[in-house]
Amino acid sequence: MRALLAVVAIAVGVAMGFAIHLINAAAFNEFSSAVQSLAGQADVQVAGREAQFDEGIYPRLATRDGVAVASPVLEIDAAIPSAKGTLKIVGLDALRAGFISPDLAGVPAAERPFDVLADDALFLSPAAQAWLGVAPGGTAGGTVTVRAGTGDVVLRVAGPVLRARSGQRIGVMDIGAAQWRLHQLGKLTRVDLKLRDGVDRAAFRRQLQADLDRDYPGRFTVGQPNDANQESRNENLSRAYRVNLTVLALVALFTGAFLVFSTQALSVLRRRSQFALLRTLGLPRRALLRQVLLEGASLGVIGALLGILGGYALAAAALALFGGDLGAGYFTGVQPRVQFTPVAACVFFALGLGVALLGCAAPALEAARARPAIALKSGNDETALAGLARIWPALLCLGLAAACAFAPPVGGLPLFGYVAVALLLVGGIGLMPRLAAVAFRALERSPGLRARHSPVLALTLARLANAPGQASIALGGVLASFSLMVAMGIMVASFRVSVDDWMLHILPADLYVRSGGGTGALGPGEQAALARLPGVKEVQFLRTRPLSLDPARPAVTLVARDIDPRDPGRLLALVGASATPPPGARPAWVSEAMTDLYGVQPGQVLTLPLGGKPQPFFVAGVWRDYANQTGSVIVLRGDYRQLSGDADVTDAAVYAAPGTPVERVEALVRALPFGAALTLARPGDIRAISLRIFDRSFAVTYLLEAIAIAIGLSGVAATFSAQTLARAKEFGMLRHVGVTRRQVLGVLAIEGGALTLLGVLTGFVLGLAISLILVYVVNPQSFHWTMQLHLPWPLIGGVAAVLVAASVATALVSGRYALSGGPVRAVREDW
Repeated sequence: MRALLAVVAIAVGVAMGFAIHLINAAAFNEFSSAVQSLAGQADVQVAGREAQFDEGIYPRLATRDGVAVASPVLEIDAAIPSAKGTLKIVGLDALRAGFISPDLAGVPAAERPFDVLADDALFLSPAAQAWLGVAPGGTAGGTVTVRAGTGDVVLRVAGPVLRARSGQRIGVMDIGAAQWRLHQLGKLTRVDLKLRDGVDRAAFRRQLQADLDRDYPGRFTVGQPNDANQESRNENLSRAYRVNLTVLALVALFTGAFLVFSTQALSVLRRRSQFALLRTLGLPRRALLRQVLLEGASLGVIGALLGILGGYALAAAALALFGGDLGAGYFTGVQPRVQFTPVAACVFFALGLGVALLGCAAPALEAARARPAIALKSGNDETALAGLARIWPALLCLGLAAACAFAPPVGGLPLFGYVAVALLLVGGIGLMPRLAAVAFRALERSPGLRARHSPVLALTLARLANAPGQASIALGGVLASFSLMVAMGIMVASFRVSVDDWMLHILPADLYVRSGGGTGALGPGEQAALARLPGVKEVQFLRTRPLSLDPARPAVTLVARDIDPRDPGRLLALVGASATPPPGARPAWVSEAMTDLYGVQPGQVLTLPLGGKPQPFFVAGVWRDYANQTGSVIVLRGDYRQLSGDADVTDAAVYAAPGTPVERVEALVRALPFGAALTLARPGDIRAISLRIFDRSFAVTYLLEAIAIAIGLSGVAATFSAQTLARAKEFGMLRHVGVTRRQVLGVLAIEGGALTLLGVLTGFVLGLAISLILVYVVNPQSFHWTMQLHLPWPLIGGVAAVLVAASVATALVSGRYALSGGPVRAVREDW
């Protein structure tokens, strides 16, 4: 059973890690391919720092020397009221796009060839057709209603897109029609350039970038589609998420390593005299070492092979059920398929085998180094485990863990933080023999316990105090499983509570109104109508849009909102020190991610591309933003409107007048002429939806935590049962000297409970230390935001009680079996 549990633990660890790798690799590759399909075969791509720019630049690019074809593109995330989501609509010039992005060409019906230029025609990819429930089978037919401002535009489905990636939801229409119909007149997203034969692409890009920087400073970026910058942006979106999931999956592998160690250590102890006889008969040390290592390696090989097969099956099932982002929302709009990767399979197989060899290394060395004359004697098991009592390796690991916890990230990843967690685990387990000896010797010498004169208690404490090596094997299993459970439980609970508290702070209004997002917007007239409603005390408006500050990083989110610069903490969860803007300066508040990714600090000047020009803003403070991992900047809506000329908003926070029910305000908003185009939500509804999204995003983490607990419980039960069964001779001797069967079972019950209780207490301390690293080191370095520490006492207490009960029950059941053979049979030697 111990061997089976060790194999299962290794298989689970390998399967989870391999499955997460396959899922993310498939999703990332499909997502990148979908992005590449939108870029087509352009040689050079000109994009704006802002989400859109004026089309006046297009003639200059189209007539530039060396340019064969210039294709203007307008990408819009259009709000679809019926689907409660957005559809990416790509506006193209059909006469030019065919030379650069032929895959995006619409396929009109044979009798209507000019639909590619029609003002109401929309071509949909197969995935978009299935999502919207129109034009089944890729034929023309049906309509799609798109939100534009607070009104709706009905577009006719004219046919399919020529070629689209599986699962890619896109629509294609004439660029002029898209600009007109969706209220984007004169706006472009990018211009794709096809160069003439013989033109040096690299030199052309450098010269064009220099010319644009001279004439339009800080406004445009010139790049090559699917270049290193674009790949870096795509990868950075989910890299931290993928790495953290993989590390959590390896937790099961760590538990498997300890189970292999426990299995092999107990096996070696049980066969210690047999190995000594083999050595006496001439078996070399090297052969004995090889035998024990092969035993452990066989567990690793079986577990790793099962893990590779299980990981592939798990990845296929997860992609079908949860999608490529595992609920995190990174790779929406793609439908990846799992592909077996031999290199990754070999890596995870090697990890499983390596973990097994690492777990059996110490028992194998001890078996080979043991002196045959001493090993042949009975009752020398504790001598074999004396090496575990060395304290300096454990202290060295703990010291290195403390040093690694303060190390900076490597390549944006908290690699030293992960090393610190591993060292803490190794160091904590290494301290268990010394800790067990000190704790149980102190109890044995306690005057209060001595006064009881209980023979059962005296026997129990005497063995625990004088056999710390064997106790540490059982303690290590409890410590490893419980500390990891505590650490993961505290991390997830801290994040969830922090998100909930954050939403309570930033959602003070009574009602929140959204125009639908994407192409939905509230103009000045609609804003005034909202503010004039009876029973409304105040309305605060908000506008969001993406901005590119670094071509190698994903875009940051610019938030323009009504905020009191004298009291920004009323609406923002400020962290750290603030700075007072000098007279005449425009204030801005940046998220924690901006301080990590861009080095922006309060008191500095941040330049933002707005209105086609770089505009300076004074950084007045830092706020906590759990909604935008890539960074966000908040500016006053008045400053934004003045610089950009954009008076539209996307959201509104409505405060009801004293004595006015929220229900009445909500009914008045819905009764507005444009009320049907608005989405209304109360703060409690937003919190509930957000927490559901949080739980969905952390579903894999919850699963990994449950697996770690299950493996830990099984490992503890197997270790206690193995130790109990191996002590049949000891119990037989106790029965010979007059100890009753009931008293022996009492000894076992107290031993199991005391060992597990010590392991739980130590595991809690160790898990708390690991959680501090996860909360204050790993999480900020991975996702660039901080959180408050929260301990989930019900979960911790519940698992601790289950562990103690399982240990006591296992010891009693195994003890009854060990005592069933009678005392004479128990002390008999079979060879």
